[in-house]
Amino acid sequence: MGSDVVNHAAVETLEPAAPKQLNETPRSMRDLGVRKSLVQNLALKILYLQGELMLVHLAEQMRVSLSVVTEIFELLRKEQLCEVKGMVGGVHRVASTTLGNARAHELLELSHYAGPVPVSLDDYTRQVRAQSIRSLGFQPARIEKAFSHLVLPPGSVTQLGTAITSGRSMIVHGPSGVGKTAVAESIASIYQDYVWIPYAVEAGNQIITVFDSQLHEASPDPAGEQADRRWICCRRPQIFTGGELKLEMLDLQFNPVGRYHSASLQMKANNGILVIDDLGRQQAHSEELLSRWLAPLEHDIDFLTLFGGGRIIAPFDVFVVFATSLEPAKFADEAFLRRIHSKTRLNYATSKEFHEIFRRVCAESELDYDAGVVDDLVALLEKAGRPLRPCDPGEIVQQIRWAAVYEGKPPCLDASSVTQACRNYFFSA
Repeated sequence: MGSDVVNHAAVETLEPAAPKQLNETPRSMRDLGVRKSLVQNLALKILYLQGELMLVHLAEQMRVSLSVVTEIFELLRKEQLCEVKGMVGGVHRVASTTLGNARAHELLELSHYAGPVPVSLDDYTRQVRAQSIRSLGFQPARIEKAFSHLVLPPGSVTQLGTAITSGRSMIVHGPSGVGKTAVAESIASIYQDYVWIPYAVEAGNQIITVFDSQLHEASPDPAGEQADRRWICCRRPQIFTGGELKLEMLDLQFNPVGRYHSASLQMKANNGILVIDDLGRQQAHSEELLSRWLAPLEHDIDFLTLFGGGRIIAPFDVFVVFATSLEPAKFADEAFLRRIHSKTRLNYATSKEFHEIFRRVCAESELDYDAGVVDDLVALLEKAGRPLRPCDPGEIVQQIRWAAVYEGKPPCLDASSVTQACRNYFFSA
């Protein structure tokens, strides 16, 4: 894993399912479901920061209809906070007044947020429940296709398919190099449909940004008619994190400069999959990290702390995949393991599986596969007391290709090239 939380784009191209957005197009401020003062204050801050704006452009920045922004403008003008500067095509061009600028400056001292109008926590919760990852069903053929590029022991695909169908949580464990990350990536690739993610949520009179362009893949052509533009159509989230995971990333992040929150990692992963790779190697103590997951995994809700000490209850609809090279019983107690609904162990490859992996790697690299050479390699590894790790064929073939480039000759799977590759990859000279 890299040093940052990353979003793994799906690799399989399928016809996406059109998501359903519960909220109708808001025609008035009342329809937005949040405080009028919040909406007016956002408009005033945007005008202060942007200068003169056409009402249609203000509506675009606030992600609301022209009728809503016209209502906002009339209220601001009545309070002498906004004025008309001209007309273009029958639409007002407006700006904040001196009094409005003074008010906006005060508002920016409280919060710098000046983006799309947030949705309410209640509306967010309803939408998350409506597009739950646990409501999806997959046919065995779809699951088998997702794992077809991997060589897995008999029964493993059925076990994985059962866990995916649950959409709850699972542990993929086993020694290093057996393909835990590859399995997790394959699970993520199954989810190809879209969900609606809000730009921001209002909760406890504070703003929490949810959409994250670094983690969410916005659809260039939304599959489904958008009713409320405060939501953005995205691929079902597929978020990976590893040893860089810190305890504070699982709670709301308060921006002391902007004075607003960004959502926790699991809130950003709602309706999707969150892979915690290399569990047990995080900077946070394992006991603290795992204890943080107990309530969300059991009750499908998450208690999040706002700046100043307030708490909110957010929906938790995440398929969490924990991948670890450690024995689960050594870093997690029974209370935690009981809440993990599925557990899959991956082991070292058998000789037959090792051959099949080598054959596939050679085919991908356009090398002639030689079973005799691989037999000799298996014997060499067994003599050295090394297990047959599924990752090794790819690494050895890569060494062969690098050596061929250096020596200026075509790569070849033969005894001498494999010996040299093993010397570079496994053994000291």
